[in-house]
Order: sequence, then C-alpha cells, then structure tokens
Amino acid sequence: MPLAKRIIPCLDVDQGRVVKGIQFMDLVDAGDPLEQAHVYNAEGADELVFLDITATHEGRDIMHDVVRQTAEQIFIPLTVGGGIRTLEDMRKMLHAGADKVAINSAAIRTPNLITECAEAFGAQCVVVAIDMKRRSQGGWEVYTHGGRRATGIDGLEWAKEAQSRGAGELLVTSMDRDGTQIGYDLDLLKRLDDLVQLPVIASGGAGTLEHLLDALLIGRAHAVLAASMFHFKQVTIMQVKQFLHDHGIIVRFI
Repeated sequence: MPLAKRIIPCLDVDQGRVVKGIQFMDLVDAGDPLEQAHVYNAEGADELVFLDITATHEGRDIMHDVVRQTAEQIFIPLTVGGGIRTLEDMRKMLHAGADKVAINSAAIRTPNLITECAEAFGAQCVVVAIDMKRRSQGGWEVYTHGGRRATGIDGLEWAKEAQSRGAGELLVTSMDRDGTQIGYDLDLLKRLDDLVQLPVIASGGAGTLEHLLDALLIGRAHAVLAASMFHFKQVTIMQVKQFLHDHGIIVRFI
C-alpha cells in the first residue's frame, strides 16, 4: 500500500521567536515556537520541522532548551536543524528529543558527516537540507548559512551525492519561491524525481491548497512543507488533508 503523504509545518526560529520572510529576507515575527508547536500537534500535522535559521551564520549552537521543551510537549516526529556541525551535535539533538536532524552547511563543508551520522544513528535520522536558487544560465546553485553564501555547487548533483553518502531524506527549498506563496518549483521537483530515489520534502512557495496538491503529484515529493499559510491562519492542517484526500492523495487523519 502506498505511504501516506506528509504535511509538515516549519518553524523558522530566530532569537527564540518563529519568523517568516520572503526569499530568506525581511523576516517578520510569527509567534512563539512552543505555542505554534502545540497548535500543529493538535491539528494533526504529520511532522514538525524546527530550524534555528541564524545559528550557523552566527557560529553558535542550536537552542537546545527550546528543542527539548518542544520535543517534550508534542507527540509527532520532530526534525531539528541549524548549527549542527558535528556527530556530537546530532547526538545531543537526538537526546534532546528530536527524531531526525537536518544538516545543511556542515554537510557541504564536510560531506562525510552525512555518512558518519547515518552509520551512527541510522539513515532514517539524517535529513540533508538543501537551499537552492536558480541560475541564470540554467540549473540550480546551492546556498549555505541561511541562504547567505553561494557555494558554486550544482544543486541536483549535490542531491545525488547526499543520497550516495547515506542521507535518509532530502529537504529541498527553492529560495526563489520561499515566502512568495506562488507555488513550489515543480520543475525542480520533477528533476529530482528523475535523479534520486530518496524521499523529498518539497519546500518554498506554498500559498494555496492547489500548490500542495501539485507538489505531491510529482513522484518524488513524499511530503510538503509550508510556513506562511499555516502561521498566518490561511488554512489549517485538517483543511489541507481533507482537500488532498478529496483529490485522491493518501493522507493520515487523526
């Protein structure tokens, strides 16, 4: 039987508050992370992603206490990322209650970290987050440090390498679409479907129910991540699931 598609709210956290911007810029306050986590847990989200979006840029560790408090108070899988640089950092997050850990900048800097983490904790715990921006000459380029640094690395090639090094899942964000609410980059999702066998979480651009449906009809998108449309109460998790169910997508109802 096909696996149910997952609906995943994302908490981008900066200085202890949930924030949301457009194309990683112009951040606005979107609430308290613990309060938001409670809401999404109660609404029936399949997972929750918690990203400390300035930890790597500021050279500090992820906010351990906030992660621990969040994990203690929700009953859905929690993925955390931001400021994860070593195997020990990942160990601390799993001990704090995370079910999965997302690595981004550190994986680019030390690709073997993916393999080390997968061998130590299992591939199912390792999510490689990839922030990509379209190139004018075609294709996509990987950015790190919260979208601040261009790497020159081809995004699709990096997705294949992350898979080969042992990642269990890819969280792929279109920086061009982030916060715009104009829809996911379907071209990018199609290309990923041709290149990798890993589950892909589609991120960047969700603004309508139809956008979520479109992304999930692309074969490799096993989950859709959204922030603005949930944080600002445009739709609820249950409204999303009912819409997708009505259009033939398998989802999990609580």
